[in-house]
Amino acid sequence: MKSYSKLLILPFIAVMFSCAKEDELSTKKAELEAKKSEASELRASIESLEKEIAALDPEFGKMNRKSVLISTIKPNKEHFQHYVEVTGSVLSKKNVNISGEVSGRIQEISAVEGMRVRKGEVLAVIDAESVQRNIDELETQMELANIVFEKQERLWNQQIGTEIQYLEAKNRKESLEKNMAGLKTQMDRTKVKAPFNGTVETVNVRMGELVQPGTPMFQFVGESDLFIESDVSERYVGIVNRGDSVEISFPSINETLKTKVTAIGTIINPNNRTFKVEVVLPNLSYVKPNMISVMKINDYENKDAVTVPNYLVLQDSKGDYVYIVENDMSKKRYIKRGMVYKEITEVLEGLDGSETLVDKGFREVGDNFSVNISQ
Repeated sequence: MKSYSKLLILPFIAVMFSCAKEDELSTKKAELEAKKSEASELRASIESLEKEIAALDPEFGKMNRKSVLISTIKPNKEHFQHYVEVTGSVLSKKNVNISGEVSGRIQEISAVEGMRVRKGEVLAVIDAESVQRNIDELETQMELANIVFEKQERLWNQQIGTEIQYLEAKNRKESLEKNMAGLKTQMDRTKVKAPFNGTVETVNVRMGELVQPGTPMFQFVGESDLFIESDVSERYVGIVNRGDSVEISFPSINETLKTKVTAIGTIINPNNRTFKVEVVLPNLSYVKPNMISVMKINDYENKDAVTVPNYLVLQDSKGDYVYIVENDMSKKRYIKRGMVYKEITEVLEGLDGSETLVDKGFREVGDNFSVNISQ
């Protein structure tokens, strides 16, 4: 019975000990939070007193403030160029739809999509049976007309017969010759040919299909007379001009070239508030129509500019500023910002290039902070 009683008492003692331990932990946590609150209030009070004393005694501020470890750089004096970057598409002035010039059924299609052809190569043949019948019939008439003319000419030379008979025979012969030339031209037009060197983009007809004059049969793009067309924001009107230098890059093939703006649009598109800019390309084997390109148009340059990295330029209610180093102290220097291109800012006023700028650590310093320059 005693053994059973002991077994009941042991769990009770364990529970009591655990509760006491939890109470002690809660007390210590509460005490820690109270001390932290007191310390925070004390630090705030100390900082406030330091600021008030430093305002009355600048030397105290210098002595009391710890030096901030920084690195420095110099402003650059360089040829600064600004570019307008826009995306464009390669187009061809020789992007045409080739149509049939005569009526008939497609008898042969030799062109396929993507096929590169030379000027004059046959792309398709239209049935010319009716034209051929007309030619055969006309040849028979021409044989008789030639015989009659030759006889009338001999008689006329012998002063036999009338002049009107000779002229009628001659006119008949020449009229049939002109008709034959027209039929041969018509026969030639049954062969649809490439108008210039280029590539067959699409084939719009099928074998045996009936076509009429003007029916689009092929979309054909020439290899020359390529140009790039881009939409440029209207805020660059008067800034981007004909003759401006342009750097063209093709992201898909990692190629770059330099050229000039050749045409400026005179109308603003009301839908996207842009105008057209056109740049003619030289004949390049690696450039294809509809290829995406990036145009960098040089719209501004300063051959003797003072520049700084963008990230060093800060701003407050008074304007833009940077931190410079003077006598181991950081100083706030207000500047007038010029053009910005990529990671570089042009400085028009406030810096002459001889200053030492705070680089690493510029966010940890303020006006009249003691600094320690890292070597």
